[in-house]
Amino acid sequence: ASYGPNPICKGCLSCSKDNGCIRCQHKLFFFLRREGMRQYGECFFPSGYYGLRTPDMNRCSRCRIENCDSCFSRDFCTKCKTGFYSHRGRCFQGCPPGFAALEELMECVEGCEVGQWSEWGTCSRNNKTCGFKWGLETRTRQIVKKPAKDTIPCPTIAESRRCKMAVRHCPGGK
Repeated sequence: ASYGPNPICKGCLSCSKDNGCIRCQHKLFFFLRREGMRQYGECFFPSGYYGLRTPDMNRCSRCRIENCDSCFSRDFCTKCKTGFYSHRGRCFQGCPPGFAALEELMECVEGCEVGQWSEWGTCSRNNKTCGFKWGLETRTRQIVKKPAKDTIPCPTIAESRRCKMAVRHCPGGK
């Protein structure tokens, strides 16, 4: 029920022009707001709370998770406050190791997992192991587990560094 553009009746099942909400829509909670001598009812779902409902009871309780905006139960957050990432029902400033941040959802998802680095390869230049003073050596690692989403980048799987050639002059002068 609504009385035109009256914002006091938002979320109400039944509403009074003078007293606001009298009954709330399903999943919303009744709150009696007092302003001086006046009081009126409002229906909403408060931030940082979750609903406790049984046939005999309908009340809201505070989330116990730090930096939580809304929760499913006392110990499981479903939406963290701005600037925090949601991970397994908790809120973090950054994602734990092995997890990557999905910025658009502010959630931590399983990231890309890579194996150990290989040994450095042979120092070479232009596919030759001699004839130059300096070359490059490379090492690699494998992707052990692909990320949950293709948009999450994997860490570098190959890297090279400058190295001094073991044999500067090639045998036979070539």
